Amino acid sequence: MGLRIVLALAGTLILFTCTKKTPPSELAESTGVPVKEYAEKYRPQLHFSPPAHWMNDPNGLVYLDGEYHLFYQYYPEDIIWGPMHWGHAVTKDLVHWINLPIALAPDSLGMIFSGSAVVDKTNTSGFGSAENPPMVAMFTYHNASREKLGTDDHETQGLAYSIDKGRTWTKYEHNPVIGNHGMKDFRDPKMFWHEASKQWIVTIVAGDHAQFHGSKDLKSWKKLGEFGQGYGSHDGVWECPDLFPLTIAGEKKQKWILIVNINPGGPNGGSGTQYFIGDFDGKKFTTDQKKTKVSWIDYGPDNYAGITWSGAPNGRTLLIGWMSNWSYAQQVPTSTWRSANTVARELKLVRLNGELVVASEVVPEFETAGSLGKVMSKSVTDSLEIVNDFSTGIIKGSIEAKDWEIKLSNQKHERVVIGFEALKNRFYIDRSASGDTNFSKVFAVRSYAPRISKSKSISFSMVVDVSSVEIFFDEGVTVMTSIFFPDTVMSKVSLVPKASPLQADSISVERISSIW
Repeated sequence: MGLRIVLALAGTLILFTCTKKTPPSELAESTGVPVKEYAEKYRPQLHFSPPAHWMNDPNGLVYLDGEYHLFYQYYPEDIIWGPMHWGHAVTKDLVHWINLPIALAPDSLGMIFSGSAVVDKTNTSGFGSAENPPMVAMFTYHNASREKLGTDDHETQGLAYSIDKGRTWTKYEHNPVIGNHGMKDFRDPKMFWHEASKQWIVTIVAGDHAQFHGSKDLKSWKKLGEFGQGYGSHDGVWECPDLFPLTIAGEKKQKWILIVNINPGGPNGGSGTQYFIGDFDGKKFTTDQKKTKVSWIDYGPDNYAGITWSGAPNGRTLLIGWMSNWSYAQQVPTSTWRSANTVARELKLVRLNGELVVASEVVPEFETAGSLGKVMSKSVTDSLEIVNDFSTGIIKGSIEAKDWEIKLSNQKHERVVIGFEALKNRFYIDRSASGDTNFSKVFAVRSYAPRISKSKSISFSMVVDVSSVEIFFDEGVTVMTSIFFPDTVMSKVSLVPKASPLQADSISVERISSIW
């Protein structure tokens, strides 16, 4: 068990968890047994990270029979990027994870790049049966040998299937199922069943746009349409698309959301995840938004390649992203393993200031492990020490829309500062003095995000881990994610008003266990 601290400031909840460490020798890799606790310096305690070695994009997110599957880009021989495999883990509650053996490995057609998975409930593919429908994955084959020859057709799309709930996989004997006609960047297929047109749809990024292909059986595919040339940000390569419907909160109307990750070109440099709101007719995606408009799922520097789970129950739309940035991902000062994922987030479509916005918040499963403790309401004129002696958790609350800072710090005076600038109407995360920043010239920075809400108070929810912070402002309308590498855990949280007095309400403390 660890110490869970929930902090609510004028409606905001903050949760932190302190956990006991176990020796690295107790880490279990690819055994199918839950890892009790990860122990290395900087190792996350609330987020998924692989038992060892390199990880990047989440892949194949799919739900089946009470399990949420997470596959991910994985190199099992080093802590830097290498020939890509699909790693595998499952969770029943979106919080606690069980590591499973590698699902897919490279073959003669190439490395196994990013992709998606679905449950073929009516066995349209013929890979399973009516009684035991198959789980089907589509992924990008990246042929490094052809790439070295200077070709532009070295990325194709292949299939694999499982009839034992994702534990073992068979690659389709007639791969690839979607060939390449001269697109250098042609990858990251995201599949779903489109009920209106009675077909499978896959979205694939193709250079500077997205393509939509359709199939009745998951094997034979036909190009249907495309979107993106001239829309949104094109400051980098388009990657990891996703297409799904969302119902507008409080309304019966539904819109389609197209996610496109981009690298570089993110809102604070490097990697980022943009989205478009529009309509999809089974062939084409259209939008009324201006071509130059750019909307971001997360404005922080460390949320990339986010996609949603296929088949999530109760109509939920759940997303998880890679919590890093290609600008420095291979240089961060971790040992044994590299990278973690964000916490699972629930997406909603809300109408704000006359416009539609995709909002995201921490799944409530994270907030059911403890009960509220002390609650307070006060006017803050000087720096207020909110919490001392903690390591990880969730903080919620509400603060007046005046200048303020929340500081995470440790005994060595390292700090991460989250703040709001009222005049410029923007939030920021400053990690310039957060610990080890020497591994990259672009890491020790202050990142900014615009405030979209016009409310007089700012609600927020912060997920603080050993080496990361995720902040959801104004019910998730503006989100920022940042990693950092302190010498010791950030054991202190304080609220600093920059324009006194500042109203802060509902401060509380909880207990929670490490997810491992």
